[in-house]
Amino acid sequence: MKAIDIKNLNQEEVKAKLAEKKIEYAKLKMSHKISPIENPIQLRELRKTIARLATALK
Repeated sequence: MKAIDIKNLNQEEVKAKLAEKKIEYAKLKMSHKISPIENPIQLRELRKTIARLATALK
């Protein structure tokens, strides 16, 4: 999710997306610990997206 896309969302949508992405990150991280995922770069991208959403809330 790009910063431009996040700017177009209102505050409630950003909060909902942030909660959704945090859950998705936790699931992906757990599945990566059990058996390595095919593309570990997904973890990094999700972390960056979560950071962008959290920054947009400030």
